[in-house]
Amino acid sequence: MLPHYSLLLFLCLARLLSPSAALPFEQRGFWDFAMDSMDTGGMMTMMRDEEEGSAVDPTFPPGVPTCPFGCHCRLRVVQCSDLGLTEVPKDIPPDTKFLDLQNNRITELRENDFKGLTNLYGLSLRNNLISKVHPRTFVPLKHMQKLYFSKNLLTTVPKNLPASLVEIRIHENRIKKVAAGAFAGLSNMNCIEMGANPIQNSGFEPGAFKGLKLNYLRISEARLTGVPKDLPESLHELHLDHNQIQAVELEDLRRYKNLYRLGLGFNHIRNIENGSLSYLPRLRELHLDNNRLTHVPRGLPEMKYLQVVYLHSNSIGHVGVDDFCPRGFGVKRTFYNGISLFDNPVNYWEVQPATFRCVSDRHAIQFGNYKK
Repeated sequence: MLPHYSLLLFLCLARLLSPSAALPFEQRGFWDFAMDSMDTGGMMTMMRDEEEGSAVDPTFPPGVPTCPFGCHCRLRVVQCSDLGLTEVPKDIPPDTKFLDLQNNRITELRENDFKGLTNLYGLSLRNNLISKVHPRTFVPLKHMQKLYFSKNLLTTVPKNLPASLVEIRIHENRIKKVAAGAFAGLSNMNCIEMGANPIQNSGFEPGAFKGLKLNYLRISEARLTGVPKDLPESLHELHLDHNQIQAVELEDLRRYKNLYRLGLGFNHIRNIENGSLSYLPRLRELHLDNNRLTHVPRGLPEMKYLQVVYLHSNSIGHVGVDDFCPRGFGVKRTFYNGISLFDNPVNYWEVQPATFRCVSDRHAIQFGNYKK
């Protein structure tokens, strides 16, 4: 019998001389991993499956959805932007939460483009060429809350928007008309951005916003000549800047008692009828810059919460001592922290210091006559 150390040496030599001996692995090709881990029978089976078309791609195990060609899929976000797509891609994973299709050349949304995407939360279609939307395109999107549809060729608001929708942005399209009930059933809607559409006041049919409890609405860069009628009473922010509004009449703001920010800059406003602002008891910001006002609007001293007033780039030639602050012991709950009066023909040295007695800090007043 061999000594135990001789037996050990013999076994080691036998192992080294064996064809199946383990040597340091040096990968020379992609399939080296597969070939090293498979026996001859396994390799033959895989080759036979390849020929028969039944081989399983190890990159995508059975039941795991693939990512559309050219797109990037990660953490339930599918990014297919800037690919020159002319239609919505197929095989979008059903668990997708956000789908990015912006900056493509999609011209139409068809009925089944989003079929099965019941978990979708947000959809971006910004900057495409979409002019046609099937009435049932959005029906499968039971939980979608955000829809970004800006910079397309829409002429009307898409039909049958998901009832779960909270925010829609459809500015920079070709919308000229908002039909009655265009937003029907959208009781959760919070924000609508529809500026830069060639829409006139007559383009809003009665009941266009019926049932909405909006917080934010912007209709800037349109063709409005006055404040639109029958907007949602719930509004906190209303932006109508860059239009052709000539005046603010007494009844224009009567419905909007909850407004805290009103944007009317870059219009043609010459007059704000006395008493118009009294309907806005909670207003905090008033933007009237770049208009044609000749005096400070009446009623500002009675606005207890007003903090910011933009009046620059108008034609104001005089500022009175009581134009901004209440007299005597009049109540103002919050002091102004921003008043802009620059680029007006008024001489700042003629304005009495007491005019700004309810301003938090002298730096809050922008009054320099900087325009040469």
